[in-house]
Amino acid sequence: MHDYVSWLRHSSPYINAHRERTFVIMLPGEGIAHANFTHILHDIVLLHSLGVRMVLVYGARPQIEARLKATQIASNYHHALRITDARTLACVIDAAGQLRTYLEAQLSVNMAASPMQGAKLKVVSGNFVAAKPCGVIDGVDYQHTGEVRRVDAEGIQALLEQRNIVLLPHLGYSPTGEVFNLACEDVATQTAISLNADKLILFTAEQGILDEQQQLIRELKLEQAIEHAQQFAKQSNVSALQAAISACQHDVSRSHIISYQIDGALLSELFTRDGCGTLVDQGHFEQVRQAGIEDIAGLAALIRPLEEQGVLVSRPQDLLAQEYANFTVIERDGLIIACAALYPFVEEKTAELACLAVHPDYRHGGRGDTLLEHLENQAKRLNLNSLFVLTTRTAHWFQERGFEPCSIEQLPQQKAALYNYQRNSKVFRKSI
Repeated sequence: MHDYVSWLRHSSPYINAHRERTFVIMLPGEGIAHANFTHILHDIVLLHSLGVRMVLVYGARPQIEARLKATQIASNYHHALRITDARTLACVIDAAGQLRTYLEAQLSVNMAASPMQGAKLKVVSGNFVAAKPCGVIDGVDYQHTGEVRRVDAEGIQALLEQRNIVLLPHLGYSPTGEVFNLACEDVATQTAISLNADKLILFTAEQGILDEQQQLIRELKLEQAIEHAQQFAKQSNVSALQAAISACQHDVSRSHIISYQIDGALLSELFTRDGCGTLVDQGHFEQVRQAGIEDIAGLAALIRPLEEQGVLVSRPQDLLAQEYANFTVIERDGLIIACAALYPFVEEKTAELACLAVHPDYRHGGRGDTLLEHLENQAKRLNLNSLFVLTTRTAHWFQERGFEPCSIEQLPQQKAALYNYQRNSKVFRKSI
């Protein structure tokens, strides 16, 4: 019970951050055929109930293969892309249509004792993806295999605003009435780009992107992802990585690669700090920035435990509302994990460094040093020549970074007059 309550409390900032956001989720046919599919569907319904706007793009590779085998039609590929002749196209349309009906049926479940009880979802599909033929490549005619030409973002947005889940197959249509077989990665990527989606989530067989030792890589900056895709071009889920790269290159800020085989992978990725798959982002997953008024609640939550321990002076939210502009924060995936404040005394050419706090889960990553360096540079830009700090519990940390003991009398007169003798803080000073 305690673990459940703790998880729910820690997930609440993510619930707030994801509400009214647009996610495009790609689920390949292998994921639909997997035993974990029902759990994935329940997690998608949960996201919908929490206010996430979703487009679900599905593939059907194994289902198509099964129909081709049953009708004794050979599968032909070139550059890992299916060559779709007229007979194959009939199997493709049949597989996509049956999966659409199956998905709509499963998303309509509303039985007592079911995780979907009371969901009352509305699922909408349609001709939102315009396609064009791949044509002839290296002398090979791909026939009815195509690529995305345009996504009707306006039409999809209108449906999302009405609280529909939009279901998109791996099919596209041309103005001449032709049907094209598309890669579901292409549909998902182009949809995310067209909608300017907040996230592209890609389900694969692997847990995420693996390194040379087959260990999970939890985060890849865009440049790192491009390098990895080139170095490991034959990795089984490289197509998902390339989709994530393309999305990030076109202003989809974050893409997630997770496994359809792991129960709860979607929720773990979205509602825990470090997730369970691989995040590909534009480089802003963790950033140092000035605090804004919207950060007051996050600042209060971060420093409250240290206030209760007596490490920091109490700062109620109304005081933070007055002083938030003095704070610098480190934000990680929408959460404030570290902060520090700078209070300049311009006439005395010095500034107080105060309220330096780092979340317990991130205290060994050098973030305190990052904040100290940032504030030192800020003080220099203000033409100040020193910093001072008052502390009761972290004297050694500051001394190791060049701060030296000083007396209360050496403080700016205004600060010295407010010195709390009952708290008996030690005073340290550093020239910059």
